[in-house]
Amino acid sequence: MMIVVALIALLSGITYPAFTSGVDTLRLNQAANGVVSFFNEGLNRAERRGQAVAITVIQAQNTLVMQSVDPGFEKKYELSQGVTIVKILPDLGMDDNGTRQFLLYPGGAIPQAGIEIANSRHMLRMVRVDPITGVPVVERAEER
Repeated sequence: MMIVVALIALLSGITYPAFTSGVDTLRLNQAANGVVSFFNEGLNRAERRGQAVAITVIQAQNTLVMQSVDPGFEKKYELSQGVTIVKILPDLGMDDNGTRQFLLYPGGAIPQAGIEIANSRHMLRMVRVDPITGVPVVERAEER
């Protein structure tokens, strides 16, 4: 009986790090896809309703907020637990307190927006809006 318990403990000790790494990667991918969906929704709202839409990225709270001219319209997206906003691009070279606002105009130019997110294992993903196609994409960034 002790041998069986020892083998189970050994196997669980070996597989636990791989399991938690997989969960962290899934959370990071889910957060990246959520940010892409959030930007897509903002772009679609600007085009289809003909309204300006503001997307505010709040780094300290790991939150994105969408607002438009519709009274009372505000939508929030909070990143998954363990996923943080590392950088907001483009880097403007000034202190913005980790908060940046991107304005989406109907029929207007697409802003060069990018958000770099990381999980607790320092795996990075870059979500950026391609200024030519206007489509948000996820890129694997260099690990730190």
